[in-house]
Amino acid sequence: MSAAPAPHIPVLLDEVVAALHPERGSLVVDATFGAGGYTRRLLGAGATVHAFDRDPDAIAAGRAWGEVSESPPRLVFHARRFSELAEGLAEAGVASVQGVVFDIGVSSMQLDQAARGFAFSSNGPLDMRMSQSGESAADFLNGASEEAIADVLYHYGEERQSRRIARAVVAARPLTTTGQFADVVRKALGYRPGAPKDPATRSFQAVRIHVNGELDELHAGLAAAERMLAPGGRLAVVSFHSLEDRIVKQFLREGAGALPAGSRHLPMSSPAAAPVFEKPSAAIRPGAEEQARNPRARSATLRWAVRTAAPARGAGSGKGLAA
Repeated sequence: MSAAPAPHIPVLLDEVVAALHPERGSLVVDATFGAGGYTRRLLGAGATVHAFDRDPDAIAAGRAWGEVSESPPRLVFHARRFSELAEGLAEAGVASVQGVVFDIGVSSMQLDQAARGFAFSSNGPLDMRMSQSGESAADFLNGASEEAIADVLYHYGEERQSRRIARAVVAARPLTTTGQFADVVRKALGYRPGAPKDPATRSFQAVRIHVNGELDELHAGLAAAERMLAPGGRLAVVSFHSLEDRIVKQFLREGAGALPAGSRHLPMSSPAAAPVFEKPSAAIRPGAEEQARNPRARSATLRWAVRTAAPARGAGSGKGLAA
């Protein structure tokens, strides 16, 4: 297999591979293929990788470098959302896997292409769609009510001034470029050039999460991984902000049975189910050397756990804006 240089640096690569502990002949899912940084190392360890990505550009680039001569192939691509992980594996005739890795959020390739509209570092169309289909950021910001925009900014961007920004967005419509949206946010918040952090960052994060349904995808993807992991299989998740990490932490803690005990105020209503994960790892973050080498790694957090033989839980609840 020939491999072109990856256009980004995979975050916490050594730690992720150590957490997955791939063995020759094992089946591992790279649920967020991106530029294939994790996949390369997993293939090098002798694993067979099923690579998922909803971005057609990522799949096309992967197929360009990822053709393998083995029969059956050790690299199988799935052009689908990772919430469809179980369905994709079933179509490929896979009943269970020994590992699943998620690298949550926007990829470096998406951020660095102005035409994709994910960042305001360079002006581009107000798009932000990972799958390159469906509602764009411009569609949402130009068509949603002021209240709906404020809710998205508050819940997904943790923006305290969400209502002020939403009013400014509605007054400035139509918005068509990332530069226009960023300028509206900055003006609404009284931003002064040279300040340590651009306030538009939170709003861009919020709209991107909304347009791509990222938190609902994360809930569904984690549940699918739980169903597909064989006993002893390993789940590793890298997240980049508190909303994602909170979901991952709670999912693993609940799966390991680490729930608050009942009290006289709130007694337990039913016996606890058998844990579906062993005790999860503590949060793992990049060291100083990696942060210096790759500044985008600074906010990354890895959590991982090992699957038990207990039956998988149900689909769960608690999704949506309040998640």
